[in-house]
Amino acid sequence: MKKPALLALADGRVFRGESLGAEGEATGEVVFNTAMTGYQEIMTDPSYKGQIVVMTYPLIGNYGINDDTGIDCYGLHVGSGHIDGDGMAGRDGHAIRNGRHTVDPERLAAKAQASPGLIARDLVREVTIRAPHGWDEATWDRVRGYREPPAPRFTVVAFDSGIKRNILRQLVSVGCKVTVVPAFTPTAAVLEQKPDGVFLSNGPGDPEGVPYLIEAVRGLLGKVPIFGICLGHQIIGLAAGGRTYKLKFGHHGANHPVKDLATGKVEITAQNHGFAVDPDSVKARGLELSHVNLNDGTCEGLRHRDLPVFSVQYHPEASPGPHDANYLFHRFADLIERAKGG
Repeated sequence: MKKPALLALADGRVFRGESLGAEGEATGEVVFNTAMTGYQEIMTDPSYKGQIVVMTYPLIGNYGINDDTGIDCYGLHVGSGHIDGDGMAGRDGHAIRNGRHTVDPERLAAKAQASPGLIARDLVREVTIRAPHGWDEATWDRVRGYREPPAPRFTVVAFDSGIKRNILRQLVSVGCKVTVVPAFTPTAAVLEQKPDGVFLSNGPGDPEGVPYLIEAVRGLLGKVPIFGICLGHQIIGLAAGGRTYKLKFGHHGANHPVKDLATGKVEITAQNHGFAVDPDSVKARGLELSHVNLNDGTCEGLRHRDLPVFSVQYHPEASPGPHDANYLFHRFADLIERAKGG
């Protein structure tokens, strides 16, 4: 018999449901995700550290789940009883913001109100690796399995702020020999490796909460080609002297339309972020808007007018389109090749 579970919100409201997974309590920012598939990928995404995810699509668990992967989100709230995983099955997903998974609303309502939220909070240290390591696995094909990687043409240092494996596979597949380093790696340690390029990964929380990463990237600007995704995109904006801000409603889903301003093409993208770069704050710093979200007009990409630096806010490795944004990894390889004089 399933045990009762409650979701207590900071404004005092309580949503009742049933426990579907691990017992316990978790405090976090509650966010919606509108994806219809990929719920396991959502639960295991380090970018969801510090958050309780509410799935809006009802058929969660309908194609099963692996039991050998770690969970990064603090909780899962779903509207059906299919899933066998950490979290809670809720009855109503409307008007949910900051909250606390609990079975005792009287005792924990105050704790939900006192939740620290994500502003200026460093969650990257909770998900980054502790020591550098290499990566040589390429992308996967459903017929042939993992593809044979091409001979590496470039060396790339990838900062791990919660990096996804498929990002590393994509980098290897375009000819990169990848070394993954902790997010707290300083500029000098990166330059000692003499990389042909630097990649900045996705990650959780407020980009202003990781000043050590901002400082490291600031020291790399102009010295090596850089490509950033999600948190990495925001870090580039801050390292250049720009500003980020928290979105009233974050972007969490697998069907967000984004327009590439250089080509005019619209990509279907996967997204998971609650902060955005103010493009006006980086105009004078050499960065210009390259991609725009067609739902709310927010910045989805930046490129530098003079330096070999570009970034996107969304996840091209997640294949929601399914391959609308794969060109970005090839763009990074081309950028490195030009910087090397090729």
